Amino acid sequence: MSIVDNKSLPPNFIRNIILEDIESGRVKEVVTRFPPEPNGYLHIGHAKSICLNFELADEFKGRTHLRFDDTNPLKEDTRYVESIKEDVRWLGFEWDKLFFASDYFDEMYNRAVILIKKGKAYVDDLSAEEIRQTRGTLTEPGKESPYRNRSVEENLDLFERMRKGEFKDGEKVLRAKIDMASPNINMRDPVLYRIAHASHHNTGDKWCIYPMYDFAHPLEDALEGVTHSICTLEFEDHRPLYDWVIEECEMECRPRQYEFARLNLTNTVMSKRWLKKLVDEAIVDGWDDPRMPTISGLRRRGYTPEAIRAFAREIGVAKANSTVDLKMLEHFIREDLKLKAPRTMAVLRPLKVVITNYPEGQREMLEAENNAENPEMGHRLIPFSREIYIEQDDFMENPPSKYFRLFPGNEVRLKHAYFIKCHDVIKDAEGRIVELHCTYDPATKSGSGFEGRKVKGTIHWVEATQALPAEFRLFEPLILDDTTGEDKPFLERINPNSLQVLQGYVEPNMAEARGQDKFQFFRHGYFNVDPKQTTGDKKVFNHIVSLKSSFQLPK
Repeated sequence: MSIVDNKSLPPNFIRNIILEDIESGRVKEVVTRFPPEPNGYLHIGHAKSICLNFELADEFKGRTHLRFDDTNPLKEDTRYVESIKEDVRWLGFEWDKLFFASDYFDEMYNRAVILIKKGKAYVDDLSAEEIRQTRGTLTEPGKESPYRNRSVEENLDLFERMRKGEFKDGEKVLRAKIDMASPNINMRDPVLYRIAHASHHNTGDKWCIYPMYDFAHPLEDALEGVTHSICTLEFEDHRPLYDWVIEECEMECRPRQYEFARLNLTNTVMSKRWLKKLVDEAIVDGWDDPRMPTISGLRRRGYTPEAIRAFAREIGVAKANSTVDLKMLEHFIREDLKLKAPRTMAVLRPLKVVITNYPEGQREMLEAENNAENPEMGHRLIPFSREIYIEQDDFMENPPSKYFRLFPGNEVRLKHAYFIKCHDVIKDAEGRIVELHCTYDPATKSGSGFEGRKVKGTIHWVEATQALPAEFRLFEPLILDDTTGEDKPFLERINPNSLQVLQGYVEPNMAEARGQDKFQFFRHGYFNVDPKQTTGDKKVFNHIVSLKSSFQLPK
């Protein structure tokens, strides 16, 4: 079930199938499931599947199960289980029931025995490599294993001995006996069980044989009463095997599998294998690094569940693979935050300004709105004094034409404050600009109703004596678009400039900001207080998204 207000999903072929199933009477209650493998953290592609499964069931007053397909103890871990639970709940959904594939290991074993007794499965001594070599190609049939015609009695004995741990890893497997000449390679006697002497996070050392995904998944769906098993397109060729397992294992419930196109994003890797490599090789700061497309990474960066759900609905459900522009995701977080995030000022690359005609030791408080687009957010007071910081980029000693910010002899408006004019440029021994001396016009106080005075440039600032030190983390896409073909090694596609760390200042009212608080910094964009790196002495802000984009939703 959803714990958020759900809107009817846009029309799509899966929704239409469900409608037909309900109208025909084939389905009385819609039951879907989200079945992740606990071998890594969820990413934005999983978010699409989560939203689809939960919202479809929710719309038709059905149920959604969260099920962990934990059939491979060599790659799974309880920390992944807990992270997945957290991500699903954070997105706004609550499952009806929680299951583990490992809950059904006894039942799966019994169903495999049924196959053996029916002459539909056999124990094979071929190695994994030999099985690959004899599977055939798209144009050539496979070759039958020399062990394919073992008797039922011998297969039952060997399978039981596999379970008891009498054989080494890889020494034997259980294979389905289907058709080695099938045009669908998945039907050429696929492996159903393999030996793995490894402790399982849920069942401990009870088992040393584990079912393969293609055998376990349909059984799980059937045992749980799933009506619509929604998968991504790469499982389309596996559907005949899915149906075969349910039929030959004599399952009472007969779920059906439907496939949709997975999410692909520009400049984004959507493979848990590659994401894990980024983590293992310390290219990123863990699975929740703000540059990662994981749900936990997006959360730490500052994305909201509302924005991700809106994005998932907009991209829709299709049968053909395509790639979505990353700017579409950015569009939805920008739209979600524009009325929520308070406005404030931050200087990321500080340059000190001394206002020489402002009285020394004097300080005043100026009023500023928190969000001009949402007046209900009220106002705040910000200090102003003789010394302030501005952005280095807001000053040029020798500017080009049509440069309207600060330069010697030019006047600009300080946001929420006064007009100032630059008179002197102070440099260090190496000739670097370290300070500006300016004057202000007290008659130009913001909101005072002055007449006849116009400037073309408005810049932001923070008062120097009370400004809070802050670290700002700016991001570029972690993965560069591959323009040289798919053969380019993955690690060579890593953007070396994906992270830039700056030291600057924020307004003193930010002292109470806590992890996951979100703000719009004037001219810089939206930022999120990093929940891991922020301390009592220093705030760390992650850049979420810029203020504007040329991207427009298709009509």
